[in-house]
Amino acid sequence: MLLLNALALCASLLAAAGHARASALTTSVSPNERLCFYADVDKAGEKIGFYFAVQAGGSFDIDFDVKDPNEKVLLDGQRERSGDYVLTANTAGEYSFCFENDMSTLTDKLIDFDIMVESEPRREVAAKPGQVADHTSPLEESVYRLSSMLMSIKRTQRYFHTRETRGFSLVKSTQSRLFWYAVCESLAVVGMAVLQVYVLQTFFTKTGRKYKV
Repeated sequence: MLLLNALALCASLLAAAGHARASALTTSVSPNERLCFYADVDKAGEKIGFYFAVQAGGSFDIDFDVKDPNEKVLLDGQRERSGDYVLTANTAGEYSFCFENDMSTLTDKLIDFDIMVESEPRREVAAKPGQVADHTSPLEESVYRLSSMLMSIKRTQRYFHTRETRGFSLVKSTQSRLFWYAVCESLAVVGMAVLQVYVLQTFFTKTGRKYKV
């Protein structure tokens, strides 16, 4: 009996994985560039998960929009640092997910994003014990709970990954600014020294003016 339960659990997990299509990517958006990605939805009613976070570049913000196959805007935002959305596809076809870096003229934006199309419908819990065969069994309910917990862990990992990447980018930017500040300060000190030597030389040269000391 235990072996059968284990096999059923594995089958449920494989079935759930077979009905989900996901793509986790990292891309760079150049200044004044619009970059789009696409996902196919086979039928209406499927769930679409969309996550993004700006990892590096400028103020860690980006413009984005999500459109359905009829070019209708489902989601949009300006100067957003991150987002995590779940949509219901009302139309089958190709959905577009676009990022636009119009606010920057020199800085590239590094974006980590994930697009997932989920077509596995969740059955309702049985109203009576005798209807378990036609509805969600306790084993499948456990699978759904495990899936929810895994998604929560995944979101937490994304959050800390974004925090780490942004912190590293901030440290690199601060280090670069300190370096160039030190270089400019050194050049200023050398320039002041050269200027002082030149001024002193003009006091004691024959061509310069004569001053009584």
